[in-house]
Amino acid sequence: MRAVRSIAIALSVGALIATVRADTVGTDLAQRHELKRADLSPEMEVITSIDEIGKGETLARHSHHGVETGYVLQGSMVQLPGQAPTLMQTGSSFMNARDVPHGGFTVVGDQPLRLLTVHVVDKGKPLYEWVK
Repeated sequence: MRAVRSIAIALSVGALIATVRADTVGTDLAQRHELKRADLSPEMEVITSIDEIGKGETLARHSHHGVETGYVLQGSMVQLPGQAPTLMQTGSSFMNARDVPHGGFTVVGDQPLRLLTVHVVDKGKPLYEWVK
């Protein structure tokens, strides 16, 4: 009886972990490595991350429930659909306004694109809202 109960508990915990993991994977960027997260107020938080998008990988169009700012740690050539490749230059910065779609490019350069990003966003909402 004790063994059956232990197995049932283990299966329940495993199902819970799989559910939480599925939610995270669907709303986050696989190439994002979170460095720090802190509360700014009861409604807002700040999240600092490093994103590394490799050659041939696409950063899908998306928006955020808040402001994103960033710095290009390692530049690379990127290409938006139907446009000529452009250089995201090392040392350049960017800022994306709340709920404004951006991204949608593929890294076509020989080296990965590495970004330091800071998001000031609504707490409890997904970091990424993917644009279809």
